[in-house]
Amino acid sequence: MEVTKTGGIRRLPVSMGRWLGMGSLIFGLLLGLSGCVSGMGSGGSGEEVAILLASFAVTRDAYRKIVPAFEAHWLAKTGQRVRVESSYGGSATQSRAVIDGLDADVVALALALDVERLVAAGLIQPGWEARTPNQGIVTRSVAVIVTREGNPQGIRSWQDLARPGLQVVTANPKTSGGARWNFLALWSAVPEPQALAFTTQVYKNVRILPRDSREATDVFFQKGQGDALITYEHEVILAGLRGQSLSYVVPDPNISIDNPVAVVDANVDRKGTRAVAEAFVDYLFTPEAQRAFAEVGFRPVEPTVAQEFAWRYPPVEKRVTVADLGGWEVVQNRFFADGALFDRIQAQL
Repeated sequence: MEVTKTGGIRRLPVSMGRWLGMGSLIFGLLLGLSGCVSGMGSGGSGEEVAILLASFAVTRDAYRKIVPAFEAHWLAKTGQRVRVESSYGGSATQSRAVIDGLDADVVALALALDVERLVAAGLIQPGWEARTPNQGIVTRSVAVIVTREGNPQGIRSWQDLARPGLQVVTANPKTSGGARWNFLALWSAVPEPQALAFTTQVYKNVRILPRDSREATDVFFQKGQGDALITYEHEVILAGLRGQSLSYVVPDPNISIDNPVAVVDANVDRKGTRAVAEAFVDYLFTPEAQRAFAEVGFRPVEPTVAQEFAWRYPPVEKRVTVADLGGWEVVQNRFFADGALFDRIQAQL
């Protein structure tokens, strides 16, 4: 697939029907997985072991390739058959489902805050990042601005979203993890002393705050409201493999949308599946798995694969991380807790 960039606008084919359903919850909670195998560490076992991956919805196309490749890899390495079952849904929903009893061995979520909820619930041990390659970050993305066909408003940067009269569509960061990334991208677009005034001006142009990213895309595409939609780069690229043309801008500076993966310690220790669960997590950082992520819109973290796909992902010179903003606990308390900065911004509108 060829992608061109003209005047700051990237265009590629996308499928509207599948694009509009991207934020939908695809929840196949799998019952009766028992983690049924002895001899996990010995290799050569003829018995099959099953593990469950709980991931956020838009990763499903990547895991359709990764899972069978890992199953073949594990069989060749150990002589043991493994079956990796999968459950997909919104990141926060998946996190809550594991707390409520979804027996996942591995979670791959949209933001580390959702993993930290599992730490607080006693299901994942503190320090999970240090026990995982690349500090637990398995893929990355950035925020983008989707415009109307031909970009009639001439939107080229975050600053353009603050223009009086422009209508911006984004979800509510109080209820949507994706919208939190959007908010942080706006906050990081200008120097800190200007951030509050700038972000407030952009939200003056947000007429309604849909509950989640799916509702936001429905508002923009199905209802035809707004001049610009803030969303993830990976959602636009994944949609771009499926049919219709969209215009979008990759602003610089941007927020580094870091997607973590972790073993659910309490579950794997109870089920005796730690060895295969950890091997699956390690496999996600191999070039083979990273290539599968890159093919469906996620920026790979493995350097050789990142170079291979550099044509698809425009460089962003300044990518702000959550760590730059103090970490998720600080970010949550400063921006999104009740009475915090986002609530104060809303009170001024």
